[in-house]
Amino acid sequence: MAKTQKSITDIVCDFLKKQKLSPIPVQTLNEEAETTRYFGGDLKEFIAAAKTLGAKGIFVETLYLEEDEFFYDSGMDDDEYLALYGNGDCCCDGECKCGKGKKSKKKDDDSDVDGVYFEPEDLDGLDLTLLKPEMAKYLDRIGEACGVRLTVPGVDHLEVELFAEWYDKFAELVDEASEAIEIDPTDTLRQAQAIFEEAEDKSVKKIAAHPPKGKKAKK
Repeated sequence: MAKTQKSITDIVCDFLKKQKLSPIPVQTLNEEAETTRYFGGDLKEFIAAAKTLGAKGIFVETLYLEEDEFFYDSGMDDDEYLALYGNGDCCCDGECKCGKGKKSKKKDDDSDVDGVYFEPEDLDGLDLTLLKPEMAKYLDRIGEACGVRLTVPGVDHLEVELFAEWYDKFAELVDEASEAIEIDPTDTLRQAQAIFEEAEDKSVKKIAAHPPKGKKAKK
């Protein structure tokens, strides 16, 4: 029988036990209600700090790869977007449905055919696999444990996050794709559209090359 591979949570919990600290499984701490201080060192340094603070146990929260990590997120919500760009002549209460809520953005030069340019936040939700096709191999890992969040119980909630090696590689690709968007969102969108159209074209050609069952291709 093949030996079951331990998850990063199991590995970290085993290490905590060897350090005479009790791992305490948790799901989510209320980050809005509690002060959190993020630890800048490695696991061994975190353990030393926890003992210095008199901790007898450590909260252990398993982190999972989520589907939305494959899509660009500028970090700007709808209210911030409207505050920055205004709501123009929008007559809607709340979410704009009339199409007048976003100011048109025009360049001062004629470098674009239609004169429209984009800000990074305009590309929120863009599929990052279009910019980094290597990310697609991680789609099968959605829902898999990718890291742990360790928190020292107490007033300040000293916290550190540790991730599996494969997730670190995935995160690097996300950072590279996000950086490309933030440097030049307009050009990046063009690249994404070109890659999408190319993939769609190949898919159509592949289907056309295989006639339906029961029908023979004409000679």
